Amino acid sequence: MSTVRSDAATDNPLLVPTGLPAFDAVKPDHVAPALEAAIARHDAVVQSIVTGDDRSFAGVCQAMEQAEAELSDLWATVSHLHSVVDTAELRAAHATSLERLIGYSSAVSQNANLYAAYAAIDQDTLGPTERRLVELSLRNFKLGGVALPPEERERFAALQVELGRLQTAYSSAVLDATEAWVEHIEDESLLAGVPEGDKAMLASLAAARGLTGWAVTLHQPSVRAILTYADNRDLRARIYRAYGTRASDQGPRDREKGPEALDNSARMGAILALRREAAALLGFKDPVDLSLATKMARSGTEVVDFLRDLAARARQPAEADKAQLQAFARDTLGLETLEPWDNGYVAEKLRQALHNVDDQKVKAYFPLPRVLDGLLALLRDVFGITLTAEEGVRTWHPDVRYYTLSRGGVPFAGLYMDLFARTGKKGGAWMAVCRARLRRADGTQLPVAYLNCNFAPPAGGKPSLLSHADVVTLLHEMGHCLHHVLSEVDYPSISGVTGFEWDAVELPSQLLENFAWDRQVLRSMSGHVDTGEPLPDALFDAMLGAQRFQAALALLRQVEFALFDLRMHLDSSISDAAGVQAVLNQVRAEVAVLTPPEWHRFAHAFTHIFAGGYAAGYYSYLWAERLSLDGFGKFTEGDRTAAGEAFRAEVLAVGSSRPALDSYIAFRGREPENDALLKRYGLAA
Repeated sequence: MSTVRSDAATDNPLLVPTGLPAFDAVKPDHVAPALEAAIARHDAVVQSIVTGDDRSFAGVCQAMEQAEAELSDLWATVSHLHSVVDTAELRAAHATSLERLIGYSSAVSQNANLYAAYAAIDQDTLGPTERRLVELSLRNFKLGGVALPPEERERFAALQVELGRLQTAYSSAVLDATEAWVEHIEDESLLAGVPEGDKAMLASLAAARGLTGWAVTLHQPSVRAILTYADNRDLRARIYRAYGTRASDQGPRDREKGPEALDNSARMGAILALRREAAALLGFKDPVDLSLATKMARSGTEVVDFLRDLAARARQPAEADKAQLQAFARDTLGLETLEPWDNGYVAEKLRQALHNVDDQKVKAYFPLPRVLDGLLALLRDVFGITLTAEEGVRTWHPDVRYYTLSRGGVPFAGLYMDLFARTGKKGGAWMAVCRARLRRADGTQLPVAYLNCNFAPPAGGKPSLLSHADVVTLLHEMGHCLHHVLSEVDYPSISGVTGFEWDAVELPSQLLENFAWDRQVLRSMSGHVDTGEPLPDALFDAMLGAQRFQAALALLRQVEFALFDLRMHLDSSISDAAGVQAVLNQVRAEVAVLTPPEWHRFAHAFTHIFAGGYAAGYYSYLWAERLSLDGFGKFTEGDRTAAGEAFRAEVLAVGSSRPALDSYIAFRGREPENDALLKRYGLAA
């Protein structure tokens, strides 16, 4: 793999010229000086372009692509460490430097002379990929405020800095609130119903804190274990309340940081106000209008109509799902009233009764090493990719593994896998860019991706056992990784996931998820933890039968999130948390069948919207699911290796060097259709 930098040796590991980061050597006090050095190098390139007279593609675009990549490489390392091994010191260094980076990046995006240099490139002399790069760069300059009058341009830059600060504070409050709460259990009877594997995981969480017995935290593995399996209703209620009030006025306070340190109430209104102001400065009527400027969907009306059509189709089946839950809770479990903390528990009992699918029995067939072997076989058979584990690569934690990816014996990318939940690591699962593909003077820098999950770690002397949902998650994130690493575009700003229309960016990840419902693939990813036996056909058939269980309720939940996101960003009157909650209540009144209690504070920990990349775009999950299910039809209609090659060549390899819809049509042979999505949720024959 090509080196990333050519600087002289330095004591700062963020600036050492190496192909891969020295994660284990990075300290919080390295962050600020490294960023300043990187910004200085980047600014030197900018000044060279704007003061020079070379207006060729190489002199402007390629020079900036390399400068941007070097700055991004450094910050990707810092940002990643903040996500996976966070400490108070690193968080402070990250927050301070993020403000500096946003301020600098905003200034670059508003540099009228740099914009003029891009505009002066003769696009008639360029190929389609290079022309697309120039077009998107000019668009992004305009979205960065370059065309604004000086005073408005300055205000826009300040908005970006303040937004970055608030969004980081929001995310940190969620993480801190998650880490701050723990339920210590010493009476094992309280855990009646919880499977032995999950109890072993809870015991390991207690041991890690120097406690006896068991510990329930607010990380997903332990929350899911209690809310799905614990017979003790009071315990379920406590965990539900603690999880549902994180980072809110209803949650516990951190006395050391002040009474409002973990409360995101004020931050939400401020974030929305700043987004509205930024959109208005750029000439958009609202943040939704601004968001859709870089997406496949053409208007907010088109998206709202899409969501409301799904809600209307799902409403009656969802009501039936709810009635079925209530009847089972009353008649079989003796629960006269179905409370929100009962939903997961009752649903699991009902699912077992109807479909005889015991998640714990299923998990026994998916020890992580066997799942990974099957995943690697899938990538080899469908996409021609070989993954080779490498020893001696410096990482941030002993559990992390690094792989070299090859096709036809030729290495083309790298991949870090960090799969287990732990203290200091943010929740959920995600893919992130470590290095982008880049054409350099000394060769091509190969792409490298991070694949992060929060599976329960090995416990009780046995490997980590994955639920089927975990297998789906792993495939999902691998799909994102493939989108990044299989790019054949040498310009990072339009390579892989970068620049790809956000409402289509989930296409590769959700398409790969569908292999979790393929009998042959799932058997290859399975092997019983005790016997090595692959998943039996009878159990797979039962799982397949249960696939649509409560599907309408699940669909309405996603519609609820997406409509809430859109309505919140369309409503210019929202100024505080009460206004946010009012919109959420209105959306629930329109589409929801199951609703949480009044004190529940979902929005206070909705990081996708308030601190992630899905603001005014959460609908993208359902939008892309339509694409992925329709696209997966090509894999089931004919030769899947040929389909895999077509998907690689027409979608993954080209990145955003052409519109996503054009790439989809080139792969599928037509525009996307809704039939497969409706069938998945049982809303069509």
